[in-house]
Amino acid sequence: MPASFRNAVIPTSQRPASDLRFLRAFEACELTAENFRHREHVRLAYIYLRLYPLDVALESLRAGLLRLLTHFGAPASLYHETITRSWLLAVAHFMNAGAPTTDSEDFLANSAVLLDKEIMLTHYKRETLMSPSARAQFIEPDLEPIPSHPTRTEDC
Repeated sequence: MPASFRNAVIPTSQRPASDLRFLRAFEACELTAENFRHREHVRLAYIYLRLYPLDVALESLRAGLLRLLTHFGAPASLYHETITRSWLLAVAHFMNAGAPTTDSEDFLANSAVLLDKEIMLTHYKRETLMSPSARAQFIEPDLEPIPSHPTRTEDC
């Protein structure tokens, strides 16, 4: 099986229950700010990429994050488009380059480097990543490109 399909979109009947429970809690805004940190963002990126092609995963993740910010009483301006999309691309890269995984916890255990929040600074200068324009719209990396893979368009 080609690398680009190792962690392809999976049929509903084969989706891990723990991932679906976490996703439902996120989408229903049942998570607390204290329990929603970087690791949970990466976990959600993986789950959405297992459910949808990249473009739909990004739209779903963005909408969910904005909904969660509203639920937390935080301004929507805290949402960061470049960070969200860059991490989604990084997770997609590790999904395609790594061994097949059974669920988000297995993926995180096998891709622990993604738990380092600072790793994105190997792709972006800090001032670029933290700029208002990067918060509002996606800015391409200015140090090292994030590896890309063919986009999945169908369920396997």
